[in-house]
Amino acid sequence: MTSLNQILLNPAIQLGADLDGWFAAGGGLGLDAALADPGAIIPALEAAGLRGMGGAGFPTHRKWAAAAAAQNTDRTVVCNGNEDEPGTFKDRHLLRWTPHQVIEGALIAALAIGARRVFLYINPQQIEALAEMRRAVAQWADTDRLRAVERRIGATLELTVFPTSGRYIGGEETAVISSLEGGFPFPRRKPPFPAESGYRGTPTLINNTETLANVPHILRHGAAWYRRLGLGEAVGTKLYSLSGDVLRPGLYELPMGTPLQDLIFVHGGGMLEGKAFKAVFTGGPSNTLLTARDLDVALDFDSVRARRSRLGTGAMIVISEGTSIVRKVAEYIDFFAKGSCGQCPPCKAGTFQMARLLDRVDSGRAVPADLAALYNLCQILPGSGRCGLIDGAVTVVESSLHTFPAEYRIGEPSPVP
Repeated sequence: MTSLNQILLNPAIQLGADLDGWFAAGGGLGLDAALADPGAIIPALEAAGLRGMGGAGFPTHRKWAAAAAAQNTDRTVVCNGNEDEPGTFKDRHLLRWTPHQVIEGALIAALAIGARRVFLYINPQQIEALAEMRRAVAQWADTDRLRAVERRIGATLELTVFPTSGRYIGGEETAVISSLEGGFPFPRRKPPFPAESGYRGTPTLINNTETLANVPHILRHGAAWYRRLGLGEAVGTKLYSLSGDVLRPGLYELPMGTPLQDLIFVHGGGMLEGKAFKAVFTGGPSNTLLTARDLDVALDFDSVRARRSRLGTGAMIVISEGTSIVRKVAEYIDFFAKGSCGQCPPCKAGTFQMARLLDRVDSGRAVPADLAALYNLCQILPGSGRCGLIDGAVTVVESSLHTFPAEYRIGEPSPVP
């Protein structure tokens, strides 16, 4: 059994595309357990309390059960590895260094819902991850375990590596479907949800890479084992992408529920020399900022939500005193403006206008009307897009206005770099 805080990142399973090495390290045993009793897969995930690790934290078993219950028996599984948001770099590591762990999770998903095809949807900017996944898929092609899955589902299973558009918006689940169907990654309105009608009208299960990587371990060791890995009421482990003004930035797998203070000051080594903690962008740059009064928060979905923020992907971008919040927010809103697909005018125009106004504030060219316009945009833009891009952009702007109002100066540039 792997150690408490190294389930997904255990050195023993970081074997690149070596399938024999994966099996020798205990890989495949989760799939064997699933093959022995496919009907027990979804109840095991429910008992384990596994939630989606791509941002929303939606209970995994509910999504799987919905796809499995769909009347159309031509079903699809998608591993969403589009990862493109600033500060998030967990999925590319799993795809690059533990491809078989991810594939095994996807095969268990296909077995659970009776899917005939699996897409491994990967950002082409992650060149090494894409190459390793292609090599890994080729190694699974003639294995007895893959044949066993096909016998259980009663059909040949298509296992396909699909390069994404490389666009940020391409990770939104309905945009994933548009891309797989050969179109531009335009998000679609819901309902119908993908589990009901997704890829070419088939019930489609879309899960984040990290979510699927957890599945083989739960099926191998059991739900109770997985629950014990967390702290307090939290379950399992979480990959935290730690970056910014810390001494040891990097990817950390820790028990779900680890305090934010421990992540930054113990595992991350604390702040850069001579710097003091100021704030952290949680779950990437589209959530509410947390400050020093929140350092005690447990890093799990519910605890972070109780602080009016979100755990999201587990990305933690740490900001020190002496760094301009306005400038950082301006950079992120510019990213969202460039990443907007343009399908919804309020999103495309709104993110552009917010980026322009933030630049004016940061450079000292703002007038009172600019600040008023920024506040007004935060009121009128939420809910105006087909996906959550505009809502995320508004959230971080609104949070910075509320938490650091003194940094929004009129007629003078940001006083810090």
